[in-house]
Amino acid sequence: MQVAIRNLENQEVGSIELADAVFGAPVRRDILARVVNWQLAKRRSGNHKTKGISDIQGTTKKPWRQKGTGRARQGSLRSPQFRGGAVIFGPVVRDHGFSLQKKVRRMGLKCALSAKQAEGKLIVIEEAVVKASKTKQLAESFRALGWSSVLIIGGAAIDEQFARAARNLPKVDVLPQQGINVYDILRRDTLVLTRAAVEHLEARLK
Repeated sequence: MQVAIRNLENQEVGSIELADAVFGAPVRRDILARVVNWQLAKRRSGNHKTKGISDIQGTTKKPWRQKGTGRARQGSLRSPQFRGGAVIFGPVVRDHGFSLQKKVRRMGLKCALSAKQAEGKLIVIEEAVVKASKTKQLAESFRALGWSSVLIIGGAAIDEQFARAARNLPKVDVLPQQGINVYDILRRDTLVLTRAAVEHLEARLK
């Protein structure tokens, strides 16, 4: 499919052919959900923890003798029924991540790119470069382009001035081409790819 290439002044400067295998794939919501859940599970720190009986500091002495007191038998004051005691089956430090096949992850990225293309929210620009790192000027350019919630994918490296100008803008994310992912594509309304990013994605996903 043929798509126009624009610059940050909203001028058409050329065109590019997008591969149907990457940008015209069927959009499967189940695949997108699996990949997003996989990404978010990997981000969880998993450092929640409560103290078990072996973690509680205190005496190991039996509180009172087993029989003859009229009270229930007890073996430790660190048990969960006592104040300051342990927590039974509480959370422990662990990794929440799980494995997901490479072909499913690739399919998820294709589905996300194709969904943006089908909705008319995929835009290709020549390059993400500005002359001066002025947030106000870049915000005005985005406002003229109609970009309020946007993910911009640059080349192998992001232009330092562009990144500095964009980093204080709300709902604007800038990533290098190797950092593109399904979750960030879906959480922003508009996806903007540079020519270099398109070529990289097609070589990677075909």
